[in-house]
Amino acid sequence: MKKQPKENKLVQNLLMGLVIIVGIVPLGFFASVELGIAEAASEPPDENRMADPLDRYVDNVAFGVNEKLTFDINYGFINAGTATMEVARVVEYQQRPCYQIVTRALSNSFFSSFYKVEDRVESIIDAVGIYSWRFEKNLREGNYEADRVYSFDQRNSKVHYQQDTIDVPQFVQDAISVLYFVRTQELRVGESIFVDNFTDGKLYPLEVRIHEKETITVDAGTFDCIVVEPLTQSVGVFRHEGKLKVWMTDDRLKMPVLMKSKVLVGSISAELTDYSLGEIESF
Repeated sequence: MKKQPKENKLVQNLLMGLVIIVGIVPLGFFASVELGIAEAASEPPDENRMADPLDRYVDNVAFGVNEKLTFDINYGFINAGTATMEVARVVEYQQRPCYQIVTRALSNSFFSSFYKVEDRVESIIDAVGIYSWRFEKNLREGNYEADRVYSFDQRNSKVHYQQDTIDVPQFVQDAISVLYFVRTQELRVGESIFVDNFTDGKLYPLEVRIHEKETITVDAGTFDCIVVEPLTQSVGVFRHEGKLKVWMTDDRLKMPVLMKSKVLVGSISAELTDYSLGEIESF
């Protein structure tokens, strides 16, 4: 397959990667999960049996089925397209109830005239423990096409990626599920959350720093927000420099409202333009 040039990767980061924050995360965003400030509680195991490693329970009052977030994606002052993040439905996967999360990124007519983008990314997330079971991305960007599918064996702490089976920490997240997991956590200014994230064949230990509170206005409205910053320990654009910041609503929803990322030339932003809330369910 033709190697993706650097400029194409920039557009990918612009139109697909930012729909992380996730997904929004170009190199991997937001367990052996060391949560630091908000460790997820587990129900106590039955004394007469071995504890199931999947018994983790995460209290989720942040998102549910039918939640849909719509963003304008801008490169500097130029609007390049739109992106959506949707909790499409509940499915059964690995004998577990799971959320099917789908993100899409589409270039607008102007951008498409010289570089058309139609990206789709899907994550299957455990509805009880909020961790990833399966990740799929289908990128269509200009003449570049890429399809990746990988599945997580959370019971045995492994991921099946292409022809490889890789050891990973339990409850490891993918580039989409990590955002939804962070949304379920308590965010305290001055503290950090630590999560393991697997993206494109590599494991990225991720620190999510909680900076400050700020009120911002975007097309979707005015929101009281808390500002978070993902820092990967990987090499590349994000390293430890903290190039990406995300404004999330300072309430139980922790809905991403604004994302800004500095790149080699200029900056990219994703601004919330519309949203519909989901139905919170118990599992």
